[in-house]
Amino acid sequence: MSKKLRDLSVSERLDTLKKKIGLSEEELDTLRNGILGEDLADNMIENVVGAIKIPIGIAENFKINGRDYIVPMAIEESSVVAGANFAAKLCRDTGGFKAEAEESIMIGQIYLKNCVPDAMPKVLASKRIIRELANPRDSTLVACGGGLKDVEVRNVGKYVCIHLLIDVKDAMGANFVNTTAEKVAPYIEEITGGKVVLRVLSNLSVYRKAKSKAVWKAKTLEESVGGSFTGKEVAEGIMCLWDIASLDPFRRATHNKGIMNGIDALMIATGNDWRAIESGVHTYSSIINSPVTTYKINSNGDLEGRIEIPLAVGIVGGATKINPVAQVNLKLLGVSNAKELACVAASVGLANNFAALRVLSTEGIQRGHMKLHAKNIAHMAGATGDKIEKIARVMIQENKITVSRAKELMNGSGNFYKI
Repeated sequence: MSKKLRDLSVSERLDTLKKKIGLSEEELDTLRNGILGEDLADNMIENVVGAIKIPIGIAENFKINGRDYIVPMAIEESSVVAGANFAAKLCRDTGGFKAEAEESIMIGQIYLKNCVPDAMPKVLASKRIIRELANPRDSTLVACGGGLKDVEVRNVGKYVCIHLLIDVKDAMGANFVNTTAEKVAPYIEEITGGKVVLRVLSNLSVYRKAKSKAVWKAKTLEESVGGSFTGKEVAEGIMCLWDIASLDPFRRATHNKGIMNGIDALMIATGNDWRAIESGVHTYSSIINSPVTTYKINSNGDLEGRIEIPLAVGIVGGATKINPVAQVNLKLLGVSNAKELACVAASVGLANNFAALRVLSTEGIQRGHMKLHAKNIAHMAGATGDKIEKIARVMIQENKITVSRAKELMNGSGNFYKI
């Protein structure tokens, strides 16, 4: 009987895949040369065969709470970094972004069935004992002022749900929350007479929200589109698209996706759990039945944008400490705590949303996107070296950005004198 992949070394797994799938040596080398290195990657997840590299770009125009930030963003989509950078540039003349974040309170859930009738008041009356069980004196987190802060009780159908409100400080906090829920679950069973059926954190971190706001001047909006629209027309166009997202969940999904383009890119770059954040933001949007950004035109005719979202981010623990690239990116970003990172993330999300709405309400999304995508198209056609840049420029000038046109240019039918 052949061994399972988890029982093999990285080299043995690669050899197995080579024989089973028919991978070339070049493909094997691509897997081997992951930035993490074999040993580190092998300790992070099971059945490791390599690592995938994602481009990391820098958004350099962000001013948040009066401070300039270098924002690393890891993403494969060509327009996201450019959009965030441009949006941040356009609001610098009004002071940039003003952001704030709540304390790092996460929710640990304990669900029970078949509880005694007075289970809920019994739990609330036992908060002190639950807190003592949850907060061991030898805990580093507790010593730093974190740990269980409060207990809530809810009825969810036939179940009783206990919420443990835990301050995880500068960590994302999943491991501590899950450990705490498991630790106090037996005592919860004892006082409620019920049976615990679930004990785990919730990624809907409603007590850990971050907010950011910015103002884009009407004059700046007009200049941003080369005068083809007035500032008032741009602002009203953005307001119209926001209104549609407020009314239509099909549009809202894409509206919020544009926000998460930027936030996810920052989370990936810093080793944070972008999947948990995605889940929390989209669920929060469904609860409030609205996009997580809002816009209005103020008395000066300028556009004001705001964002409010749950953001469970960390700068210690997990991949933020294990992944060396995440550590470099956090150093580039220069944040000192999780709340500051949340402020940056919320601002990036607002910036990417504004950038998308500005383009959608004026020239359309594809024109700018395809300009940025032209180099990828040239590469797909087989261009290498400086030919990639040359072919991309010609296709942009011709407004004909296709693989077939790139191949024609590769074969010598391009008007390179235009460059």
